[in-house]
Amino acid sequence: MNAIELKGPCKAPIEIQVDGTIQAPENPDDLHDAYEWVKIQYVDYLTISGKGVFDGNGEIAWKHNDCGKNSKCKRRSMNFGFNFIKHSIVRDITSKDSKNFHVNVLGCTNFTFDGFTITAPGTSINTDGIHIGRSTDVKVLNTNIATGDDCVSLGDGSKQITVHNVNCGPGHGISVGSLGKFPNEEAVEHVIVKNCTLTNTDNGLRIKTWPSAPGTSPINDMHFEDIIMVNVLNPVIIDQEYCPWNQCSKEVYLIKSYS
Repeated sequence: MNAIELKGPCKAPIEIQVDGTIQAPENPDDLHDAYEWVKIQYVDYLTISGKGVFDGNGEIAWKHNDCGKNSKCKRRSMNFGFNFIKHSIVRDITSKDSKNFHVNVLGCTNFTFDGFTITAPGTSINTDGIHIGRSTDVKVLNTNIATGDDCVSLGDGSKQITVHNVNCGPGHGISVGSLGKFPNEEAVEHVIVKNCTLTNTDNGLRIKTWPSAPGTSPINDMHFEDIIMVNVLNPVIIDQEYCPWNQCSKEVYLIKSYS
């Protein structure tokens, strides 16, 4: 299936049930620079459910991904983009082998993932599980994530976020950030990460911020409770000099972590 978009407003509620396997083109160029393979936006009261698998066929894309060290790289498609959606849930489906991030959540309110599965090899490049940004009241519940990057990552403007009963591994753990790279970033606050298990991950719990950057968003009211870690290389990291591939100068940091 080529890249598709569902764009509202639409008459609510909407339910999409998937019980088979849907595959993206193997050649990343066949998606014609689409930022998301499946893009859904401006739709409220949406339910996506079933035992279906969205297979991104990402292996070729991973082999040619140099975005970690090349700021002008060609970014490949994410499996899902959920943008500006309210009162919705994704339940029981699987995202497999995305060419880039598996899921990006932007500008959403009251959005839940429950019983969601994400799977990709630990060697896959930039295959973050669920990335959340500029969204309020997002829940990731009873979810299994195995990937090559962060299992869950919270970008700026993530507020009232709950991550509960999530199994992560392989991957890079559960992260806040990176933050501070861009101007006008919003605070990350009221976050609860509870009853999660991280196994065979590079990192456990991580907060990462860019030094000498224009953004000054604070990080407030963070709670990490009842976390189990097994064979985790770096259990807890607060990195205020996050500078992958030396893309910045490590000077004074501006992000404030209050609690």
